[in-house]
Amino acid sequence: MKGKKKQILPPYFKPLLWSHDFGSMEPFEHKKTIILQAINYGDLRHWRWIVKTYGLATVNRTLRKSRAESLRPSVRPLVAVVFGTSYAS
Repeated sequence: MKGKKKQILPPYFKPLLWSHDFGSMEPFEHKKTIILQAINYGDLRHWRWIVKTYGLATVNRTLRKSRAESLRPSVRPLVAVVFGTSYAS
């Protein structure tokens, strides 16, 4: 990644990542954590950002590789509709 500008998270992600050192979070190094936290606790702008930044295929792959328990039960039906990834409630 020599010569690449370090990408930073938008400030509106800070409340979602309260248990992490927000200043040291790198979007591509910590993408699984960022995606799951955005899906679980974020709003539409967070969801749009992860899809724009990582791509729909990467978000779907991350969701499929994650355990169902990684998502809050109340979020699972919406994830199934928006991302086409289903989890048993």
